[in-house]
Amino acid sequence: MVEVKARQDMARIIRQVEADIKQEADRKARGIVVMAMQRVASDQVSETVVSAVPLPGDDMKGRIIGRQGRNIRAFENATGVDVIVDDTPEAIILSGFDPVRREIARLAMSRLITDGRIHPARIEKLVNKAREEVNQTIIEEGEQAVYEAGVRRLHPDIVKLLGRLKYRTSYGQNQRAHAIEASRLAVIIANEVGADIEVCREGALLHDLGKAIDHEVEGPHALIGADVAKRCGVKPQIVNCIASHHHEVEQESLEAVIVEIADAISGARPGARRESLENYVKRIKALEDVANSFTGVEESFAIQAGREIRIIVRPEEVDDYQAIKMSKDIARQVEESLEYPGQIKVTVIRETRAVDYAK
Repeated sequence: MVEVKARQDMARIIRQVEADIKQEADRKARGIVVMAMQRVASDQVSETVVSAVPLPGDDMKGRIIGRQGRNIRAFENATGVDVIVDDTPEAIILSGFDPVRREIARLAMSRLITDGRIHPARIEKLVNKAREEVNQTIIEEGEQAVYEAGVRRLHPDIVKLLGRLKYRTSYGQNQRAHAIEASRLAVIIANEVGADIEVCREGALLHDLGKAIDHEVEGPHALIGADVAKRCGVKPQIVNCIASHHHEVEQESLEAVIVEIADAISGARPGARRESLENYVKRIKALEDVANSFTGVEESFAIQAGREIRIIVRPEEVDDYQAIKMSKDIARQVEESLEYPGQIKVTVIRETRAVDYAK
């Protein structure tokens, strides 16, 4: 009887201690996150790649097009960027997926307009000059990012990719500034929880490295960046931080979790990104509506901020082969009907349950 009572008292004390510890842990976790955000608070980042070039007058449009379109064709061939000459007053639009090419085109076009001598030979010369200047700027911006984050001994190819992020934005947030901010946040959090500070510093700085070339290479930017880092001799622990920050692969360390947290804080803080809650909800709903339009779908859930959609199908209506085909069909439908950054993973789940009752 005494033993039973003692065990009950011990169990009650243990539950109370666990509750107290959990409450204290939650309080400390909130304190660390808030302190990190406060110390690295920065202004709203709204820098975007300029794609509209102002003109001194609408008569300049004819000179840019040239006789039978020879000037505009020469410019597009030299830069790899589409030039859109429409009814927009005193402006032309430069359109292209590669932000670096777009910047080269913007710089070259601005100088052609200022110079006034627009012909194929002059276009080629100014485009080459603009390309050299942008390449030099990329190297300088990459070196500056490394210096600001406090990282040492990075491969020159990685430094160049960091510099390319100056011309890459996500919902209005400049990705070079985001990488530096995430690195500083990761250092503060790592220092508070006793993690490896240097791994967090470098992992957070490089976590979006793949966005510099995700328009050239297929796949999620996290895996693209991890592959580049691995080939450039980056430590395996840091490579995992890069690859796992969107859960494409398993996180293998506390530092990988901290990099994910720092990325989320930098992207989610007020003013960091332009996408409003209303637009975000519309995008998620549109994704789920595409999945729900297929026959045999019971429910669909957009997760990972719209980077993945999971579809539950009715097993009596959809067999295993149809489930595989459905994932491909939904992915194709999403590609054709929606606009979205990066890529979206489509997962179709078919579950069969056998139920009986013993009487």
